[in-house]
Amino acid sequence: MDKHDVSLVAELRRNSRISLSNLSAALGLSRATVRSRMDRLISLGTILGFTVVLKEDVEQSPIRGLMLIGIEGRGTDRIAHRLNGIPAVQAIHSTNGKWDMILEIGTETLAEFDKILNDIRRIEGIMTSETNLLLATRMATSKKTLQ
Repeated sequence: MDKHDVSLVAELRRNSRISLSNLSAALGLSRATVRSRMDRLISLGTILGFTVVLKEDVEQSPIRGLMLIGIEGRGTDRIAHRLNGIPAVQAIHSTNGKWDMILEIGTETLAEFDKILNDIRRIEGIMTSETNLLLATRMATSKKTLQ
């Protein structure tokens, strides 16, 4: 990706519904060039899709946070299977470094959030955890990416 592609992607991240005319003006490129670059980035798999974040996505789970967990031994698959059964766990990410997994959690109340954290901490094989509440979201993507 060259500097124009980087700028194009940045504009699309700010507003994936921006018109080609507005993209063209923002980037200082012709509409045809912008369209060609978008098509190329999509065909190469650099851009996988465009998303919409609905107000109801946030309203249904106004209390949101990230839970970082450390797993003892080789129980990752078993623990991931258990976590998949918890509706408040919206996404499970494997990671490297100090933590083995990062969970995205969403609930309607703090009390429910606290209960979910306690339930997760009781799963056999989870050694340690750290949780961060998400206070404000400036840019978000949905869980599903259109292809």
